[in-house]
Amino acid sequence: MTLVNLPPEIANYIAYVRAANVPQCKDQIALCDHVERCFNTQDIYVNEEQLQRYLAQQKHFPFKLFPWELFIFTLHNCTYWRESGLLRWPNLFVLVGRGAGKNGYLAFESFCWITPINGVPKYDVDIFATSEKQARTSPDDVRDVLDENRAQMEKYFHWNSECITNKKTKSHLRFCTSGHKTKDGGRPGAVVFDEYHAYEDYRMVDVATTGLGKKEFPRKTIITTDGNIRGGPLDDLKRLAEDVLYHGQDDCGLLPFICRLDSPDEVDNQLMWHKANPSLVYFPVLMQELISEYAAYKKNPSAAASFMSKRMNLPPECLEDDVTEWSNVLAANKPLPDLRGMPCVAGIDYAKTTDFVAAGLLFKKAGTYYWLSHTWVCKKSPDLKRIKAPLDEWAAKGLLTFVDGPEISPDIVTGWLEEKADEYETTCLGLDNFRFTLLAKSLRDHGFDTDKGGRNNILLTKRVTVMRWSPVIASIFTNQKMVWGINPLMNWYTNNTCTTTDKEGNTFYQKKEEKSRKTDGFMALVSAVCASESLQDCEDSSGEYEPTQVYSY
Repeated sequence: MTLVNLPPEIANYIAYVRAANVPQCKDQIALCDHVERCFNTQDIYVNEEQLQRYLAQQKHFPFKLFPWELFIFTLHNCTYWRESGLLRWPNLFVLVGRGAGKNGYLAFESFCWITPINGVPKYDVDIFATSEKQARTSPDDVRDVLDENRAQMEKYFHWNSECITNKKTKSHLRFCTSGHKTKDGGRPGAVVFDEYHAYEDYRMVDVATTGLGKKEFPRKTIITTDGNIRGGPLDDLKRLAEDVLYHGQDDCGLLPFICRLDSPDEVDNQLMWHKANPSLVYFPVLMQELISEYAAYKKNPSAAASFMSKRMNLPPECLEDDVTEWSNVLAANKPLPDLRGMPCVAGIDYAKTTDFVAAGLLFKKAGTYYWLSHTWVCKKSPDLKRIKAPLDEWAAKGLLTFVDGPEISPDIVTGWLEEKADEYETTCLGLDNFRFTLLAKSLRDHGFDTDKGGRNNILLTKRVTVMRWSPVIASIFTNQKMVWGINPLMNWYTNNTCTTTDKEGNTFYQKKEEKSRKTDGFMALVSAVCASESLQDCEDSSGEYEPTQVYSY
């Protein structure tokens, strides 16, 4: 495809990718195709005068932008729709391996935004991260530039440890975290997210971007490595980027610059590491460091998993301690069919009365397991402040209920089971052996046989029970035979759970982190599976099945 009148900052990089003197990932090739197509089919242009004025500011910095940085800077900051004069790609998403120099890029870009070259007065720039140390990195880099050129820069800037201000434009550069006062109601010109992989939900993201659009030429830059949080904002953004690059979706102003391995097998070829880090060719010392980290990764992949996640931007689908691959968790998010009248087994996880409690019903139909569940959360739980998951949003969707009291009464849970008995035929209940005493009276009051001599509709699970059933649970997920509806809460529970193997090779489950990663819904499911040995498989898709012995309560 022939490109006409493109500045070298764009044309040279596209030519570099096409030449593939070092390997290029398929995402980079797809992006070049997309950019070429846009310039050939849309009435857009590069303001080359503004671009050169911006690039002249490199004289103040101890580095020059790499070709890939010049490419995205030009497209993001100086490419406009000819008719409206608006930015063509106001939203930049950069996924590059650790060590690529992303904070240097952010420092230069944010510095440019607050100068008169941008042409917008009071064009405030807010840089967000989940930790203050990370959020301060790029502003501190700008502050270092100002300190090193103090005699000259004091004419144009005022700065302290909290804020950098351009005296002429009155534009501010600030760092922000969830621990700082939010910018809700503010009027930033640009918002930056550093290490986007660390966000588990959209609460801070939404607050940060609410004020965009009140200034001319609003911009958003997201620059990050990949990470180990699944189902969060980064995963959503990656899917959107892939739809733009491969499925013809309108980019709506998003420029997706993604560098990562194309397959896990490529990690064993050092040459392929260039796919994940476009700066690696300029950093021989970084290559030496990667070789050292790779050796540690090959020796213990689970302990050194960040090598794949953050260096290669290809998180392992199945780490040694994960319950299952993330793709299998997502596959469980299908609508539940009509299960009324079908036999099922119940499962309860009731670890602490002052925390989370979960219960559910497990059905089996034509080889697929269906899980209908609910969670109760004690408002007085001391762990709530630690949890970043959107519990209020899930409560609004009916997936959980907040309990406004000192604890969650057993009657709330057993009452839910009794209510569901009007629609479903519950034949057995799985419950952790150590929690039975907490629930015994309430279970008895709601029709369960709790006598020690005749406890025939309650299975008290022990670690050995879970070990026996863990291969079955693994098989259910591997074959994508688990369905729990559109349920991000169950996704979260499962992602919070890890497997542990003892000396004899037996597997059981535990939390990845004790306080903020709750697993109650998954452990209730485990209890139900352990109690499912006699669960009837309703083969007929019509819902007809042989009668079975049912306990009503």
